[in-house]
Amino acid sequence: MNVDQLTKLLEDVKNHECEVNTALELLKTLPYEDLSYAKVDHHRELRNGYPEVIYSPGKSLNQIKGIVENMLTRSTGNILASRAERDVFDTIKSITPDAIYYEEARSVVVKREEYKTTEDYILVVTAGTSDIPVAEEAAVTAMVMGNQVKRLYDVGVAGIHRLLGNVPIINHAKVIIVVAGMEGALASVVGGLTDKPIVAVPTSIGYGASFGGISALLGMLTSCASGIGVVNIDNGFGAACMASKINKL
Repeated sequence: MNVDQLTKLLEDVKNHECEVNTALELLKTLPYEDLSYAKVDHHRELRNGYPEVIYSPGKSLNQIKGIVENMLTRSTGNILASRAERDVFDTIKSITPDAIYYEEARSVVVKREEYKTTEDYILVVTAGTSDIPVAEEAAVTAMVMGNQVKRLYDVGVAGIHRLLGNVPIINHAKVIIVVAGMEGALASVVGGLTDKPIVAVPTSIGYGASFGGISALLGMLTSCASGIGVVNIDNGFGAACMASKINKL
């Protein structure tokens, strides 16, 4: 339940268009509903502005099915499942025809209402093509959260002219998500080109000494450019949540 839904429900009760017992039934599962294997947080959108997202790895298909079924009965909004393989999509699709699979982002969206679009945009930038899956997780998540999203891919420091040819799109963004593996230098370079806030995402892309993304993580954390915040390795979802909050300030 979100602010708009709760406001309408209270207004309906006030105007005698909804029985008190009916409203009580709808509110009974706030703040969460216990499914034994999961406690579905129906109160999260009221608290945080965004509904609970289903992190798919580690959950059985039956558990995911049960969580989605519960969310479908308690909200009319969109539902997002992250890090979802094809079998997760097939399971959700068997429950509702509104399921859409964004394969590159490994994200399933149960789209029951149109995505809202902000006037200001979030720009998602990648160092290389190999970083795109993490970038797409960020882009799709930000889109579902109601943001206008633009993409600028494969503009890493190995061919820095590719980046320098796109400075206008960088400077017109409200916030920038920079996704890079290897040594993670792209975040510093972008940070030196713009006054916009940057959410840096280190990826696990790289050879041995990149240590599965740790080198990029440390490089971003120790950047000499100011205005850079860093999320966890491969955490496109977390970057999108932070960027969305900044974009909507």
